[in-house]
Amino acid sequence: MTAYLFIIASEAKHLVRQENEPVSPVIVVAGPTASGKSALALELAAARGGTIINADSQQIYRDLKILSARPDAAAMARAPHRLYGFLDAAERGSVALWREQALAEIVAAHRSGSLPFLVGGTGLYLRALERGLAAVPAIPAAIRAEATELYEQIGGTAFRERLAAVDPNAASRLPAGDRQRLLRAWEVVQATGKPLAEWQRRGGHNRAPFRIAIILIMPPRGILYAACDCRFEAMIAAGALEEARALMARHLPPDLPAMKGVGVPELMRHLRGEIGLDEAVALAQRATRRYAKRQMTWFRHQIVGNVVFEQQFSPSMFAQANDFIGQFLLTHSG
Repeated sequence: MTAYLFIIASEAKHLVRQENEPVSPVIVVAGPTASGKSALALELAAARGGTIINADSQQIYRDLKILSARPDAAAMARAPHRLYGFLDAAERGSVALWREQALAEIVAAHRSGSLPFLVGGTGLYLRALERGLAAVPAIPAAIRAEATELYEQIGGTAFRERLAAVDPNAASRLPAGDRQRLLRAWEVVQATGKPLAEWQRRGGHNRAPFRIAIILIMPPRGILYAACDCRFEAMIAAGALEEARALMARHLPPDLPAMKGVGVPELMRHLRGEIGLDEAVALAQRATRRYAKRQMTWFRHQIVGNVVFEQQFSPSMFAQANDFIGQFLLTHSG
């Protein structure tokens, strides 16, 4: 299928030049998991002497090399890769931490004469980079403690039902098992009287001073789901079970982000003897498909791509994407 090209329109706010505004370019290659965005970004970065900067919330953990589908040694030899595996699984990554690191890497790439390519499927990261972070007031410790206690008492499903009464938007898009984000949504509305989405819509006052162009890969759902299934089988063959075993042996708190990575809980259930390997793989594949569906929904409603490919990655994408980048750099130089 042909890509749909949206050439640098004046109404695209993130591409409108203001007087005295810095114009350093940044290319974003985004899409759901298993869409092939990393492969496309690698070809583009290798051709243009670019630097690839990770924008995936699971690939920041060094313990999830296989289960997060981190680029392999061959890929990293073709182009510089930044912000992959820079956190230990015992640490809690955050949008704010990633944004701080990403901004520094973008500046470093520009200073070295390299074009930065942000690559990933974590929409909140990409939105935070462009729009800045929402200025949510600090949450009192007492409210945090009360929220945690309530969640532990009634469980994720009942907690989400409570959340729906005060923030139906957050409750509708968050699964019952997403403890961290459910708690965050509850805490914000309890502390401020306003849903988190309202704070996020306001944006921040620290927008990134860059020219951002977005290449988005959005394959048909059936093709994407098949790719998700095949990729998880390839992960198992590459040693994903052993990776999960090593992570489980650390006895880390189960609510850490790395412990909730796609496929991790299912493989750990198998390792604890609760289910067979075939069932664990099937459940992990289902979790991956659901994750991909959430990503596609988010991108469809939150991101305006300058180039949108409605197909799985193929080498034929390179020429059109590369031509667009050339036009983008030429139009916004100087």
